[in-house]
Amino acid sequence: MVIELSFIWAGLIAFAVLAYVLLDGFDLGIGILFPFLKDRDERHLAMNTIAPVWDGNETWLVLGGGGLLAAFPLAYAIVMPALYPLIITMLLGLIFRGVAFEFIHRTNRMKAFWEIGFCLGSLIAAISQGMALGALVQGITIDGRAYGGGNWDWLTPFSALTALALVVGYATLGATWLILKTEGETLTRARRFAWPLGIALLVLIGVVSIVTPFLRPEYLERWFGWPSGVYSAVVPVLLACAAWMLWSGLRGRHTLRPFLATVAIFVLTYIGLGISFYPSLVPPSLSIIDAAAPDTSLRFLLIGASILIPMILVYTAYSYWVFRGKVRPEDGYH
Repeated sequence: MVIELSFIWAGLIAFAVLAYVLLDGFDLGIGILFPFLKDRDERHLAMNTIAPVWDGNETWLVLGGGGLLAAFPLAYAIVMPALYPLIITMLLGLIFRGVAFEFIHRTNRMKAFWEIGFCLGSLIAAISQGMALGALVQGITIDGRAYGGGNWDWLTPFSALTALALVVGYATLGATWLILKTEGETLTRARRFAWPLGIALLVLIGVVSIVTPFLRPEYLERWFGWPSGVYSAVVPVLLACAAWMLWSGLRGRHTLRPFLATVAIFVLTYIGLGISFYPSLVPPSLSIIDAAAPDTSLRFLLIGASILIPMILVYTAYSYWVFRGKVRPEDGYH
């Protein structure tokens, strides 16, 4: 039974992380694009598109981190020391972004300072997440049941590449979100941002996808071995379809399709990471089964999760439904 429960929990945590990346990704993207918006009115309009939902999006980050600690304590004990600087930096960025989000609308004298803080907090959080992802993909050195690497193992050219890819990806999500939620000149500007960002994102995904299989032999086997390579080939085919969907949506001046296409690109790249990782939870040597908590703990936690996760899903869906539609300059949430 512990095998089934461990894989159920791995799926729940993977879902929570994906939900965080998608839902918090576009508002981090708004922060990254902040300096490139026309003026203060347009920046505040962009903030108003995310104001009703941004803090609820981070619920999934808490769920993913807390779930990892509870369901896979060994993985948590290994990953955290390996990525401490990045995790702390990410949290500081998110905290500063959150404070800036509220203070921008509470002050006039310090408004420029908090606008810079909102942008920097978003950028720092995105870079930290991207570098953490790259460090995890490269593999974490394990000594017995503890982290066995150095303090700077996370700082490599590959982790810098994944950080750049994630920043561009979040910015693309932000631009396509503005296409969905705004009108007029702001929509036109967002569409103008989305073209180069979308191209850059696909190029960076291609580079990362080419490099990743050669980082570890097991990655190479899953992507190019037989018969696993046949099944894995579905992902790049679907990714090409998502890229076409993004191109056609921007070219046809659709408002919803570019955002859905960017979401699809993120989902497919996430599935690609899952193909590379499986059945490891912490590459290269800690599997899902080895890292799992005892059967009784997993079963007890699953009872709580079966109640909590549907509640979060219903609340999230309801909040997005209530605040659906275009946001106009005269609208405000502060």
